[in-house]
Order: sequence, then C-alpha cells, then structure tokens
Amino acid sequence: MTLPVPEYCVNNETRERIDSLLSRLSDCDLCPRQCHVDRYSGSDGICGMGAGLKVSSANLHFGEEPPLSGRRGSGTIFLTGCNLKCCYCQNFPISQLHHGREISLDEFVETMLELERRGAHNINFVTPTHYSAQIAEAIIEARNKGLKIPIVWNSSGYDSVEVLRDLEGLVEIFLPDMRYADSQNADCYSSAPDYPEINRAAIKEMYRQVGNLETDENGVAIKGLIIRHLVMPEFVSGTREVLRFIAEEISRECAISLMSQYFPAHRAFEYDTISRRITSKEYNQAVAWMTEFGLENGWSQNEEL
Repeated sequence: MTLPVPEYCVNNETRERIDSLLSRLSDCDLCPRQCHVDRYSGSDGICGMGAGLKVSSANLHFGEEPPLSGRRGSGTIFLTGCNLKCCYCQNFPISQLHHGREISLDEFVETMLELERRGAHNINFVTPTHYSAQIAEAIIEARNKGLKIPIVWNSSGYDSVEVLRDLEGLVEIFLPDMRYADSQNADCYSSAPDYPEINRAAIKEMYRQVGNLETDENGVAIKGLIIRHLVMPEFVSGTREVLRFIAEEISRECAISLMSQYFPAHRAFEYDTISRRITSKEYNQAVAWMTEFGLENGWSQNEEL
C-alpha cells in the first residue's frame, strides 16, 4: 500500500521546523546527549558524526517484523554512528567504528527512491537519531520527488522529545527500542544513566503522534508504534518493568517485538552477567510477563533459542 503525497511537502511551518533543526547542528543538541559541538566544523560529539550523511548500507531487508518486511522487504538504510555506547552492540563496526561512506543529500534521496522502485514496503532508517535534521530534509525532498511509501524511524529509543515534535508528520511508523528500566544498568552497559527517563518520554511522544499499529489488507504496516525489547541475561534490561510500563502507560494494544537474539558481541565478554546468551527459561519468563500484563499484540521468538 502506498500513501498520497502529504501536504507537508509545501507546508511553510514544516519547512521552518526543518530549518531550525539544521541550524542546531552548529551547536548540536539534537539528541539527549546535548554535546553542543559544531558539527559543521567536525565530528567530535558522542555520535562521532559531522553535519553530512554517512551510510553503511542500503538494501531490501526481510528480517524485520512481519508487517515491516512483508513480502517485498523493508527498504533499510543503516546509518553510521550512534548516540549510545552499548558494550554489547551487534553492529559496533557501524555504530562505534563508524564504517560507511559519506553521501550527499541528493544521493541519499535517490537511494530512498530506488528502494521504493525495487518494491520496498517502507523506508527504514536504522539509528537515525543523530541525523534527525538531515533526515527530515531528505524526507521532504523525497516526498516532493514522488516517494509514497511510509517512513520508519528505527531508533534506540534514546530520542529527544523536542526533536520528535519537530518531526511530527514526517514519520509514519516509529520502531524504537526500550533497552533498560534501570539507570544503573543503562549507565553500565550503554553509558547513558538517563536512558530510562529519556526513553519513556520519547515512547509517549511517539505514541501520541502515530498511535497503535495499523496495517493494510495484506498485513503490511502503514502507521503506528512498534516497540522492540531485547531480553538480556538475568533481565538486566528490566523486562518486567518495561512491559508493565507499556501496558499501564502506553497501551495494552501496543505492538511489541520481544526479541530473544541477544548474544555477547563487541565488549560484552568483559562483563560476567552479559557474557552469555539468554536461556529458554529467561525468555519464557518474559513471554509470561507479557501475558500477565495483557499485552497480546506483537511477536515472540522463542523458537530461536
């Protein structure tokens, strides 16, 4: 299913929001880190990126949640850099070693359009938070050139509410993580002690903008929120509390992707607690908590254990 070209393509108020986002790159506060570096002059903030766009890969991806991959794949664009420092990151060559190549805005827009021509159900930006301004501008340009498929904001969930408000109307599907419920673990494993507070506020704003997941007649996502939660050894990600929060403060109808594929990558072996995969018992307990809180929409992956 495709979308009509939105009115925001010619909306002056939206243009002003994007210009404001771009101006903030000179004293960057686009993410909760608020490094206040001039990204036009360098790339020495937490994310390690300048004012341009750097992409690791762009292709059709068939391993996302079923409503995103559908039959033809999700048009996934992996962006270089990250505003978190997860010691177990499975994509650390991209997120922390900054593998990828810099591309122009025009090339980035053309990449989006080419993915649509190849049949992608959506354009899926992976780790977009630190590129919020550039991506907002690219979305407008792509829409003006005829892009009609939904935009997916596939983030760590460590997003600024203020910036998310500036993105309103540009993103149809939010796909954030809820990584931690506990600030001590968030600090230990991702160097972000304020993650739980920031994440919960961001999730609430995303839900306000797009609501529960909506799909077309083929089960392909067209709008809404999907929350990902990675179950980790000994529940250091705070699984029960995360699920309780979703049920009580977001919606029991919220789509949840309860992920079992944690494995010790990057520097995870430096930490005894997370130096192993999760067990079937741990994952089954997480599924039981979903049932306890009445969360019935989404996907589990216990067959992978």
